[in-house]
Amino acid sequence: MSGHSTVERHGPSRSPAPSPAPSASPSASPSAAPSASAPSSAPGRRRGGRLSRLLGSSVVQGVLILVALVWITPLAGLLLSSLRSEQDNATDGWWTALTDPSQLSLDNYSALLRDSGIGAAFWNTVLISVPTTVLVVVIAALAGYAFAWLEFPGRDGVFLVVVGLLVVPVQIGLLPVAKLFGAVGLFGTVAGVVLFHVAYGLPFAIFLLRNYFAEIPREMLEAARMDGGSEWRIFSRLVLPLGRPAIASLAIFQFLWVWNDMLVALLFADNGSQPLTVALQSQMRQFGSNIGVLAPGAFLSLVVPLVVFFAFQRHFVQGVMAGSVK
Repeated sequence: MSGHSTVERHGPSRSPAPSPAPSASPSASPSAAPSASAPSSAPGRRRGGRLSRLLGSSVVQGVLILVALVWITPLAGLLLSSLRSEQDNATDGWWTALTDPSQLSLDNYSALLRDSGIGAAFWNTVLISVPTTVLVVVIAALAGYAFAWLEFPGRDGVFLVVVGLLVVPVQIGLLPVAKLFGAVGLFGTVAGVVLFHVAYGLPFAIFLLRNYFAEIPREMLEAARMDGGSEWRIFSRLVLPLGRPAIASLAIFQFLWVWNDMLVALLFADNGSQPLTVALQSQMRQFGSNIGVLAPGAFLSLVVPLVVFFAFQRHFVQGVMAGSVK
């Protein structure tokens, strides 16, 4: 009994030994430490985020500048070569003109413009490119609106045929169309080259504009019809302004394709209707590597597409980005 009572007496006296206060204080200190250091670390995180964004934008800008320099360097070399004499071009590289501007002159361009063949070829290029672009854009806009919003028998079947024509390469139609143009008297004329480009440019143009016009809200067109608007009025006053970015992008692409084409013009144009690309090719074939003629002619053929592109750059970017953000 005495041993049992002794255990009972000592048991309660030993129970308070583990004190909760010291154990609570270490557990409380880690939770209090982050709350005390959080305000001080937040500005550091913000500075780190700004620094990473700044470095990221700097890297992107550096890459873009490098790509621009890679693309601009040949253009600058062509321009400087076209402004130097043939003797200077044969002696050293075009970059020497950067340190010796006295080499630069407009004599090559004066001689080129006095060449009746090059001047006629330039105007032939304009007469081929501009009508082709206008016809393709106008016909494709009308057909794209019809395929998108007008109901007529066989609409889907005809559109599938148009889409199927996208996979037909140009080379397949060269010989049959040449025979056809020879039979009707269009072979070797500017009109024949224009008709060939229009025929092979329409499938892609119709496909592009039809898909763009189909994204116009139906409620907008129905509201215009309820207000008494005719189909032509809806097309000219509503659809065309809304489709201006896509139309501008199509016009730029079509103009560049036709302006820089040589295959079709080489086959369908004769000496009196050949464009600038064919004229430069014939000059190179006759005079070899005559840089005094080829460099200004090549730069002249390059200037017009650049002017067209930069003139419609804003509409081109809108057309490319259309539909990417909802």
